[in-house]
Amino acid sequence: MAGTKQTIDRERHDGLRRMLEERRTEIHQKLRAIREEMPSYQDEVRDAEEQSVTDFAQEMEFALMEIKAQTLIRVDEALMRVDQGTYGTCDECDKDIAEARLKAVPFALLCIECQEREEALAAEERTQTPGRALAPII
Repeated sequence: MAGTKQTIDRERHDGLRRMLEERRTEIHQKLRAIREEMPSYQDEVRDAEEQSVTDFAQEMEFALMEIKAQTLIRVDEALMRVDQGTYGTCDECDKDIAEARLKAVPFALLCIECQEREEALAAEERTQTPGRALAPII
């Protein structure tokens, strides 16, 4: 019986590792495509309106690159957890994270129950200190 559970765990981890590596490759390709597009903006002469639109587009691309880079870091961390044998285990309760959740959010650290509890606490904290985010900067 123990051998069967280990085989199932190994198959699960192998499948999840493949999924993480595919996601990693996809993110690298998107980042490369964004980087290759960016220099084309710099050589053209534009009026103020065109420049404003171009600047906005570049800012959006930079924001997208930042999001992709952060996601890539999380995927790499998830791959390290696979190697350590801790991938797919909730950091809070040590229960297995549902495979459907890992497929949707492959770098999830918490099971859905712990994630919902953490989000509810964060929302409660925000409602208890509503002006905190808007406090004047001195």
